[in-house]
Amino acid sequence: MSGTFVGMPAFPVAAHEAVHDSTLRGNLRHATHTIRAKREKAVAEVSDWAALREAGKQIKDHTLRHLDRYLVQLEEAVTAAGGVVHWAADADEANRIVTALVRMTGETEVVKVKSMATQEIGLNEALEAAGIHAYETDLAELIVQLGKDRPSHILVPAIHRNRGEIRDIFAREMGEWGRPAPEGLTDTPAELAEAARLHLREKFLRAKVGISGANFMVAETGTLVVVESEGNGRMCLTLPETLISVVGIEKIVPSWRDLEVFLQTLPRSSTAERMNPYTSMWTGTKDGRAGEGDGPGTFHLVLLDNGRTDTLADEVGRQALRCIRCSACLNVCPVYERAGGHAYGSVYPGPIGAILSPQLRGTGSEIDASLPYASSLCGACYEVCPVAIDIPEVLVHLRERIAEGGPTTRDGNRVLLKPAKGHAAERAAMRAARWAFSHPGALRGGQRLASRTRRFHPRTLPGPGRAWSATRDLPEVPAESFRDWWQRTRGGKDVTK
Repeated sequence: MSGTFVGMPAFPVAAHEAVHDSTLRGNLRHATHTIRAKREKAVAEVSDWAALREAGKQIKDHTLRHLDRYLVQLEEAVTAAGGVVHWAADADEANRIVTALVRMTGETEVVKVKSMATQEIGLNEALEAAGIHAYETDLAELIVQLGKDRPSHILVPAIHRNRGEIRDIFAREMGEWGRPAPEGLTDTPAELAEAARLHLREKFLRAKVGISGANFMVAETGTLVVVESEGNGRMCLTLPETLISVVGIEKIVPSWRDLEVFLQTLPRSSTAERMNPYTSMWTGTKDGRAGEGDGPGTFHLVLLDNGRTDTLADEVGRQALRCIRCSACLNVCPVYERAGGHAYGSVYPGPIGAILSPQLRGTGSEIDASLPYASSLCGACYEVCPVAIDIPEVLVHLRERIAEGGPTTRDGNRVLLKPAKGHAAERAAMRAARWAFSHPGALRGGQRLASRTRRFHPRTLPGPGRAWSATRDLPEVPAESFRDWWQRTRGGKDVTK
């Protein structure tokens, strides 16, 4: 994935630094609690929310099972509407395709709609290396770009910045990228938004090439859908003569009827709105639509794999591909709220990033091997997910893969992973537990011994175990096991014999 995050430390190291940043924690706490409270009210208005959630899950699962068929159908529909479809196996291939397409136009500037897929592959950096300037037009992405920063949230990439910091960034950097910020700019939201509008308008009116992602692709018609709340997306999608869309292959839905479900669940789960202020849809080119006057004359769709078919091969982990990027899981996660998005070392932070990034990128790096452990397994993320991704289940599944090794799929090939370093004690403990649970007599004897010696038990664990007990209370061993209590009080049969 993107080279932006190369060299990032493992999650425990990055999170340890982040939790000591009081400004960051204050910004995150205020923003996530506000979004969470609004979402709860928006979802409570819908009497059939559980049914919509289940429908979204079923649609996504059906589509993933038949992804090959729907992708071919999509390609045929886009081509019939005047578009050109390109297939990119990985980030490097996608970057080469997009760079070549921009060069064909002779342009050296592009405007972009907020797109996590292009961040995933590091497209801005690839274009910059080719002498092409990519300008982000989403307000939060603009803040991140001007601040030479990285996004830290799926929905609100600049969630870690407060208004004063944003004002300073605009005043200091806007002049280097185009129209400077107005003199005497304050940190009021209206003034900051107006400064961004004036700065970006020059870019919109001048750009001949636009680059976008897509929230959904409709297979039956070849229609792409972008939902946003600022209007910048519609400017990027309609004003440029050439439009290039980079979209993950999992973003497809079979029909318009299926799309209707997600246009109800996505806005309520993300921005806590009943519907998105701007829902833009386009099918091919204006020439492909019998000469209609709006939209691009040239349209290219780059379908991105980059680890997605490898993820699809995992029966447990593939449910991460249901994700519609609403960010609800981030806003309820106690770990994300304290550590922030940068600690995850990926454009996909929070609980969904903890299961998606290690599958797309593999678990070979220190940071990817640490991400499945970046969770308390409280389950709040599963409860709010509008497509019912069981994130805790996938986290445990990936932890097992890291600690124990085993077969997995990388680059389309089945490979056997070796157990990761640093998990020998964990593997030994789990094997001992497996043996004990397989021998009831030994388990009962161990329980009785633990109960009779409980007054001598330490309050903290020795050696490497200190890292665990330093922040947790060791559970107190009861004076009597459940089996012994049951036999004593109920006179029941000894279940261990």
